[in-house]
Formats: sequence, structure tokens, C-alpha cells
Amino acid sequence: MKTELVEKASELIPDAPTLINMVSKRVHQLNNGRSPLIPMMERLGAADIALTEIIEGKIVLVEDETAEE
Repeated sequence: MKTELVEKASELIPDAPTLINMVSKRVHQLNNGRSPLIPMMERLGAADIALTEIIEGKIVLVEDETAEE
């Protein structure tokens, strides 16, 4: 996993456990055959693909409004 990608993604999703969960779920999807949402220009691992998707806004965090009620 590339450190610079983690740092950039952390700027968008500052809560570390949330970022870890997002990356983990996306890695699971990619490993189960889902296609990357970004063009593959170089050989990247699944975690780097997930982080890049987050950085590029292809994957976003949606707050669950019903959880607070």
C-alpha cells in the first residue's frame, strides 16, 4: 500500500477506522471480481485501487441519517 495514497485519502476521510472500513470493503469487492472504477494505468494492488477510487471521488462516504434518530 502506497503511503502517499493513504495520506491523501486521510485528508478526505480523517476518521481512520472509517477509512479502514471503506478500503477493506472495497478490497473485498475487488477480490470478488468487481471491476475497478478507475483506469488501470499501472499495476496496483487492491488496497491502492480502493484508495485511489476514494481520492478521485469514485467512492464516497454517505452518512446514515437514521442512525442518529
